[in-house]
Amino acid sequence: MIPEISSIEIAQLASGDCLSIQVYKFCGATPGKKAYLQANLHGAEIVGNAVVQQLFEFFSDLDKTQLQGEIWMVPACNPLATNQRSHHFSSGRYNPYDGTDWNRIFWDYEKQIDDIEDFARTQLDFDTKTIRKNFLDRILQEFSRLTQKIDAPSSVPFDERYRYTLQSLCIDADYVIDIHSSTNRSIDYLYCFQTREESAKYFLLNYGILLNEYDGDAFDEAFLKPWLALEKQLEKLGKSTYFDIESWTLELGSGMEMNPDSVYRGVRGIKNYLTGKKMLDLSGFPLVQTLNQTVYFFSKSQFKKYYASRGGIVQSRVILGTIVKPGQLLYQLLVITSRSPKVVEVRAEKAGMVFDLSTNHAVNQGEYVLSIWEQAR
Repeated sequence: MIPEISSIEIAQLASGDCLSIQVYKFCGATPGKKAYLQANLHGAEIVGNAVVQQLFEFFSDLDKTQLQGEIWMVPACNPLATNQRSHHFSSGRYNPYDGTDWNRIFWDYEKQIDDIEDFARTQLDFDTKTIRKNFLDRILQEFSRLTQKIDAPSSVPFDERYRYTLQSLCIDADYVIDIHSSTNRSIDYLYCFQTREESAKYFLLNYGILLNEYDGDAFDEAFLKPWLALEKQLEKLGKSTYFDIESWTLELGSGMEMNPDSVYRGVRGIKNYLTGKKMLDLSGFPLVQTLNQTVYFFSKSQFKKYYASRGGIVQSRVILGTIVKPGQLLYQLLVITSRSPKVVEVRAEKAGMVFDLSTNHAVNQGEYVLSIWEQAR
């Protein structure tokens, strides 16, 4: 397949230079669903760029008959964040203008719709396909009104202009995949919404965070939350409805690092997922292990973050993925005192799995050291 490639300007700088994002569109021989993939929303989280590059090469070698529908991909979707630096270190997690997390800026239609029950009642006699079209028309109509503000004399702040650009690319999609990495050092896992657990197995990742509380400002949440709300409302009215619409955040690897294993798992999982959703026709996919794949889900309430009780240097720390028991040594803290250096041992409060580690081994008192998913199996 030969993709359609376009460049979309997101900001003109004071120097006259322009920041742009690249959009790769693969269109199959027959119409169908639309999948949207993006990477590098946070500047230091670069693994997704390699995932997109490898998928680009793979899709380019396919025949158009092997794709039903469209796949849109956007690497380096936030060039402002990707290019942000402090000395040798890339962060790019927060908007430098107002300090807001780049993944907490997105427009959530569900927050402003106040007549969803009335709308749902008008849809009770329709099939799922018709309801989806009617609801999407409402979303698009409201989104169009919001984006008109960009061209008004007063215009809008950069984060609003930016979010509308990204969301305009995926607002009519069926499947959204947002590829991130840990800010620190982490295992590979995904974020999953309730009622979508069955599809999570296609990504072939062992762990996931099951979302049951969220504000809707994250990219994956803003896309799916209105549809989940409509499903719930229709259920209350006695019409069980499931829209084949899903969004995912894949957390692959660690910040500022290109981990080949994480890239491999991301590429494999996305190919497997899109084949499972019958968009791709690939020999050998879905992979045989999909049937028996178990994803161990945790809620955010099961996170236990450990912070340094004293300032010092972290040493002898457990490795990622370690299953720990209560009282097991997690790390040692080398503390410099006025008399002599001493070593403080920090032990696990409860059983669990170590899933995230700080990048910096030098910590001030109260700074983050590691996280455990408690009661891990």
